[in-house]
Amino acid sequence: MALNELQNKQIRMNKIWTVIFGLLLPFFTIGQEKSTVFLDSVLAQLSLDEKIAMVHAQSKFSSPGVARLGIPEIWMSDGPHGVRAEIEWDSWKYAGWTNDSITAFPALTCLAATFNQELSYQYGRAIGEEARYRKKDILLGPGVNIYRTPLNGRNFEYMGEDPYLASQLVVPYIKGVQENGVAACVKHYALNNQELWRGHINVNVGDRALHEIYLPAFKAAVVEGQVWSIMGAYNQFRGQHCCHHQLLLNEILKKDWAFDGVVVTDWGGAHDTEEAALYGLDIEMGTGTNGLTYSETNAYDNYYLASAFKEKIIKGEIKESVLDDKVKRILRLIYRTSLSENRPLGRVNTKDHHEVARKVAQEGIVLMKNDDNFFPLDATRPITIAVIGENATRAMTKGGGSSELKPQFEISPLEGIQKRFKNATVVHTLGYGSGPAAYGKEVPSPYNADSLKKEAIHLAEKADVVLFFGGLNKNHFQDCEGGDRLEYQLPFGQSALLRELSKANSNLGVVLVSGNAVETPWLGDVKGLIQAWYLGSMSGTAMADVIAGDINPSGKLPFSFPKKLTDNAAHSFGAMSYPGDSINQEYKEGILVGYRWHDTKNIEPAFAFGHGLSYTQFEVDQIKVDKTKYSKKEPMSISFHIKNTGLVAGAEVVQIYIGKHKSAVERATKELKGYKKIHLNKGEEQKVNIHLNTDSFTYYDVKTKSMEVEKGAYWVYVGNASNHIFKKIKITID
Repeated sequence: MALNELQNKQIRMNKIWTVIFGLLLPFFTIGQEKSTVFLDSVLAQLSLDEKIAMVHAQSKFSSPGVARLGIPEIWMSDGPHGVRAEIEWDSWKYAGWTNDSITAFPALTCLAATFNQELSYQYGRAIGEEARYRKKDILLGPGVNIYRTPLNGRNFEYMGEDPYLASQLVVPYIKGVQENGVAACVKHYALNNQELWRGHINVNVGDRALHEIYLPAFKAAVVEGQVWSIMGAYNQFRGQHCCHHQLLLNEILKKDWAFDGVVVTDWGGAHDTEEAALYGLDIEMGTGTNGLTYSETNAYDNYYLASAFKEKIIKGEIKESVLDDKVKRILRLIYRTSLSENRPLGRVNTKDHHEVARKVAQEGIVLMKNDDNFFPLDATRPITIAVIGENATRAMTKGGGSSELKPQFEISPLEGIQKRFKNATVVHTLGYGSGPAAYGKEVPSPYNADSLKKEAIHLAEKADVVLFFGGLNKNHFQDCEGGDRLEYQLPFGQSALLRELSKANSNLGVVLVSGNAVETPWLGDVKGLIQAWYLGSMSGTAMADVIAGDINPSGKLPFSFPKKLTDNAAHSFGAMSYPGDSINQEYKEGILVGYRWHDTKNIEPAFAFGHGLSYTQFEVDQIKVDKTKYSKKEPMSISFHIKNTGLVAGAEVVQIYIGKHKSAVERATKELKGYKKIHLNKGEEQKVNIHLNTDSFTYYDVKTKSMEVEKGAYWVYVGNASNHIFKKIKITID
């Protein structure tokens, strides 16, 4: 039979099965019992070989359907900041398509810094439209692993150090993506908080930290976001690999949280056929036969959930019902995505998408320091601006590992400054240099460091204003998958360069481009500091918007900046806490992660969680709770009055923290449990209410194995950063 005839036949079968699925829709949507009847009716028509084929990869980014019945393949793409360029069928080389360019959205650290759920939804919807346009069924993102150490090479893909903030932002992202008939795939479940030894390191963490810090965002994704797929983590937890884990997948995810979607391995994350079959994995993906080890002809038949799985079923060592559960989950996902009759067509590189990317970038940029009102710069003045730094021109969508993107365009910071400051003379030099991006290895810089420094100092001496664009990049040992940072300080001699530049010109401002905190011993030498993140396609435009004052910065830090590395909780307990001994690792800080550690141990950070300045001023007063005594079932309302008392429009994020007074168990001094981002014009004022429920006061009781509320006195903290509190109110829960 000719290829075209085969393709036409498959198209006809797809249409037939779409009609059949449509007729069975009432059975699927009415309830769990009838949904099971529907899935069983399809399952009964599948052979053992067809079912086995569906639970493992057939290419780098797809798993097979059943052409005989018109059941389509599942196509996946890396995210979470954009849809990755097309990869060859069975290699990691790019396929060389000319029509797979996309919009690059800001990194998730930037999204977290917006503290804006509506923007998260817009982000998810836009990236979902682009994934749909590219005919993807699963978008591999977002990531919600907790920022535990500033050395983690993949922190830029996650949503910061606070589980409440990550929970609030992951839900609208998921809903936005899945409106397009594309499954979000929340990753990496769980405890994948470092890249060093990620494939085997055995993480040991207590139940309280697990349930209070590391699982809440995943739970929110499942219970509130109703996410359709989850990606397992590479690492082990208590001696078992997370991609097939009895406690994490079977007990917590599928039983306690009632997850009805599909669990996908991280690529090469499966390690054993029996465990993969029995401990919650549904689709095995990888890079070669048996994951990361070797490859051969018909390699995919040798996956753990392939021929070996089939053989165990035939021998009766594993029940076929175990396979059937996986296939039913896959069929449910297919119905929700490629066979959904309401699935939109998708769009790519639209003006709307560019505007979403720009707006997220604008609201995520954090003004960290602003002595003498250094920022914003007056774009009408005919001054000389020396733009110094490799990060002013370096493309930041390249490199970084699996989140690397192929954008239609990427506006550099230098280009953004040049376009916005047309009355100024803008000059640029590198100042420092790194090597090109290369996954898995560090490439030396091709530049002479002394020559670069001399040229930078020369330009700085002649300029009216110096803007230094530094930070990290997407190279190995920087913000990049596959390896952690080797040092906390700025790389490539930037700290020494900044000290020299400050001597040459005191009118110096710094724009950090990074997904991680960095050491700032040079802070006293600069007048202004902006944390700008990796901002994607609209990077330079958004930075120029803020630097010129067209946009008032309103971002807040989603993680703490320790003054020195040992001020971070994970690093304060020695090597067994981070990075471990290459075999085991202990999270010795327990629940005291990030600002919880700084606040509780009275360790002053360089910049606190929630910190972020503005070009205007806000007055927050009349702070009160609706009452001071509550029962466990009663919600709490905190009200306050806020006024923009400055000269320009802006936005403030008022943050609510809760702390237990004289707790019977270890507690952090305070924990974020509510926030509100309020946009106000000059002179505008508003009364605001923030509601808290019982969950805001809970802790995980290791005896009852559940979240409990401790009776007694609590403190309610209202402020605009974890270390900047306007008012502290005592309440009682009976």
